[in-house]
Amino acid sequence: MPVDPQQHRHALIFIVCVVLIDAISFGIILPVMPQLIIGLTGVSLSEASRIGGYLLFTYAIVQFFAAPILGNLGDRFGRRPILLFSLAALSADYLLMALAPTLFWLFVARLIAGVSSSTFAIAYAYITDITPEEQRAQRFGMIGAAFGGGFILGPVIGGFLGEFGERVPFYASAGLALLNVIYGYFVLGESLRKENRRPFQWRRANPVGAMLQIRKYPVVVGLAFAYFLFMIGHQSLPSTWTYYTMEKFTWSQSQIGLSLGFAGVFMILVQAFLIRWAIPAMGAFNAGIVGLIAIIIAFSGYAFAAQGWQMYPWLAIGAISGFVTPAFQSIMTSQIPANAQGELQGALSSVNSITSIIGPLFMTQLFALFTGITAPFYFPGVSFFAAALLSALCLLIFVPVVRRHDLTALGRA
Repeated sequence: MPVDPQQHRHALIFIVCVVLIDAISFGIILPVMPQLIIGLTGVSLSEASRIGGYLLFTYAIVQFFAAPILGNLGDRFGRRPILLFSLAALSADYLLMALAPTLFWLFVARLIAGVSSSTFAIAYAYITDITPEEQRAQRFGMIGAAFGGGFILGPVIGGFLGEFGERVPFYASAGLALLNVIYGYFVLGESLRKENRRPFQWRRANPVGAMLQIRKYPVVVGLAFAYFLFMIGHQSLPSTWTYYTMEKFTWSQSQIGLSLGFAGVFMILVQAFLIRWAIPAMGAFNAGIVGLIAIIIAFSGYAFAAQGWQMYPWLAIGAISGFVTPAFQSIMTSQIPANAQGELQGALSSVNSITSIIGPLFMTQLFALFTGITAPFYFPGVSFFAAALLSALCLLIFVPVVRRHDLTALGRA
């Protein structure tokens, strides 16, 4: 049964909880991943960063092909079954990583995770189904705030649990994901009405086909490319933060967890509160500009910080980049009909997947190159410096694309 209008509030609360718990599960494992890799292989921290990049690459290449299939299946059969499948597979992924006896099994787990990668895309499509166009930016901001909330709790919990063993956080993540499945099975209704569904077509369910379908929307094409550059830069954070802070400041697992928790606090403040004012007052266009300028400043600060405490003010400034995704989503979804929103989110997931294929490899290899014994010169912040340049290029594309199509006032109250 489609979600009744009176049930929209309850559905929205559940989707926010899904993203929150999913982010907690992901954040828990960040502080301990280098130790798990080193424990299984015995390599140095610099070399562990390379392996970490390959693990992220494995996840991303599978996600690249799986996300548009799942997005199109969501347009055909509804959001609920696809979301529950993704959560169940995610639980299996974390459990396998907890039990992995060799590095090979970590790669198998990442394959499973790639297949189950549609959680956020389906969550965005679900929100689009039940939300009027003028309210979408604010609700997309709520999704970002939930992710930020997960980052408050997840890394802090992971850093604490990691003191009892590098595998303990993975068991916790598996349990949280399984709890999500059970919760969703009993309380989540379907959001996509039957009259808004469309037949499944393989030509539209592959990553190239999904992206080709959005060619008829020029604004979406231009913004998707700008967003692609932004997300490549953003990949420097999950792929190198732990390695960078261990290398440059000799931070412990607990310190890494606390720093990511601090970032989560500011992320949720921005996306749960500040963005509720920013989009109506400034419009999606101006909010996107502010977010991009903030992340350029923050990445530059990370790259050249001399002491560990200096990372904290840059994290606070970087949280303002939470404006970027809701602003882009608001502009792009306004150009797409209701029966293709899942396809749009699948295409954007494919864009994210491409950045997840390129970004972690690029960023971790840069880090390893400039921290290893054969480094041309020692510069552990090189990945963040590269991210600042990519974000600046994104800004230079974003502004003329939106102005050219006269969408600068979109989202403004």
